[in-house]
Amino acid sequence: MNSMTGYGRSCDHNEQLEIIVEVNSVNRKSLDIFTSLPRDWQAMEKGVVDVVRAHLLRGKVNVNVQVKDLQQTSGLSWDEAVVSETLAALKGLAVKNEVPLEFNGELLLRVVTALGSTHTLPNWDENWSLVDAVLQRALAELQSMRAAEGKALLADLHARLETMKTALATVAKCAQGVVPHYRDLLLQRLQKAGLELDLDDERVLKEIAIFADRCDITEELTRLDSHFEQFAQTLRHPGAVGRKLDFLCQEINREINTIGSKANNIDITKYVIECKNELERIREQVQNIE
Repeated sequence: MNSMTGYGRSCDHNEQLEIIVEVNSVNRKSLDIFTSLPRDWQAMEKGVVDVVRAHLLRGKVNVNVQVKDLQQTSGLSWDEAVVSETLAALKGLAVKNEVPLEFNGELLLRVVTALGSTHTLPNWDENWSLVDAVLQRALAELQSMRAAEGKALLADLHARLETMKTALATVAKCAQGVVPHYRDLLLQRLQKAGLELDLDDERVLKEIAIFADRCDITEELTRLDSHFEQFAQTLRHPGAVGRKLDFLCQEINREINTIGSKANNIDITKYVIECKNELERIREQVQNIE
């Protein structure tokens, strides 16, 4: 089981280029991939996305590829004739529009910088093998982090699941005493009201039967046992399980709510609240599982 949160970084170089790749991911219902690539290498996006899809199933994934040309000379380079023509054109434009223009070092530097030679990278496909290798290592580091966090999530979910099972086992015991307790209270109220009825009276039996049927939680507890077993089995599955766990959380919540609505005992209500608190924590954790 893997988390959807992770980070990976790798770099490598050949005689001409240095490639740096950073990959990070957070939780998302589907797999959404966003890339940041050098301007000259935008056509490489499909290849990058295909590699990521081969490794990950869910999450919002950001891939940042940086390229440094190791053979690029430092400093500015320019065509002096072009710079002179540009300055003359600026002077003429300023005079024509009666705009004051001060020719100084700052203006000259701006013109030179703007007209400096534009460096272009070599074709990306000629260097794809290097990019692919660096990307693969960055993804491996990200997956390692996702797996480590997934292991921690697994232990936490197992512990919370056991807490819920223990609480609901107590609920089942408490439920066994609800009907006898109601029966005793009913007879006490009848006696206080001056009505001499006993347990064999048809009206008393009917009232107790209606109450017993209304507060019976046997079906809910049985379904919860099944949901808990499916949840535990899903946690042991090696693939992407987040969506199934989220669905099971919804079903568990449905049964717990029904038990809460049927509860006629303060102890049952207390344990139902405890279960709902644990389930909410489980649902929060599940949102980050791949």
